[in-house]
Amino acid sequence: MFEWFGKINFTPHTRVTEFADHLKDGYLMGSKCRKCGFETYPPRADCPKCLSPDFEFNEISGQGTLLTHTQITAAPTGFQDIGTYRVGLLDLKEGGRLLAWIGESIGEDEVKIGMQLQVVPRIFEDTPDIKVYYTLEKPGTTWNKAPKPGAATP
Repeated sequence: MFEWFGKINFTPHTRVTEFADHLKDGYLMGSKCRKCGFETYPPRADCPKCLSPDFEFNEISGQGTLLTHTQITAAPTGFQDIGTYRVGLLDLKEGGRLLAWIGESIGEDEVKIGMQLQVVPRIFEDTPDIKVYYTLEKPGTTWNKAPKPGAATP
């Protein structure tokens, strides 16, 4: 499951494995504690507020405010093949924070702390393995989502 992210991972199993399945299908999912109602992104297997392990996934919009950004020129282990890239930290509207690549819809001179952005799930479809990731794009950017299980198809 986490091999879909395409890079180094040392976690063989987690209770939030469905997160990657949802992301692969185009859904940004956080978690909501069934005991106290606390919501968080990324999803947590145990509530950080009351420590309950009883949670459910909830879809988030992916909209948020850019807190900070940087350009990476000396890539860490596992990312050397990517070269120079830009990343940003987004404060999500629903709560939580997300670190992601700054997408192609935003020019270098347009990036400003405090700007509104949209998280967009992506898939590298031209590689032997499925690779999922997300980018920060201009608000209103859309993407494909797989039909939800049990949803009627037109």
